Amino acid sequence: MISSVREAKLKSTERGMSPPVAQQILSSMKIIMGEDGTDMGAKRIFQLKHNALYFRRKLKEAGFIVYGSDDSPVVPVALYMPTKLAFTHREMKKRGVATVVVGFPATGLAEGRARFCISAAHTKEMLDHAIEAMCEVGAMISVRYPTLPDPVQEIQDEELSGEKNPTEFD
Repeated sequence: MISSVREAKLKSTERGMSPPVAQQILSSMKIIMGEDGTDMGAKRIFQLKHNALYFRRKLKEAGFIVYGSDDSPVVPVALYMPTKLAFTHREMKKRGVATVVVGFPATGLAEGRARFCISAAHTKEMLDHAIEAMCEVGAMISVRYPTLPDPVQEIQDEELSGEKNPTEFD
């Protein structure tokens, strides 16, 4: 794994990876794989999955068009027009929510989006605050749409409700 990371880094900058960065990668992977003797990695992965699914589902229920994979902790929300990007960024900042907006030339001219990066460290209250703020801003710029029940989401909810935390044993 380190070889792969090192090769990718060398191709992009032509410099070697610093020892602190290499150690951080090794330490993170040991925690994720449980080689540190704890279940902290499994708990964080489980929490990250729940946070991402919750945030994505609530935005969709609020009428936003949400792109990307349901498994991804990066949640892009369609804003479309360039003027809405800067406005959204300013308004979300006023509300205390970190938001990355992406527009042309990284996207098509009318395909701008706000990206939320979800973490395992986010609490439900933090996520709800961000959702509420996005609902307020979304209503101001008319990017919320009426929604219909999503049969795919109902299936995922059923699967998620039966899912067991990997740190809880019988």
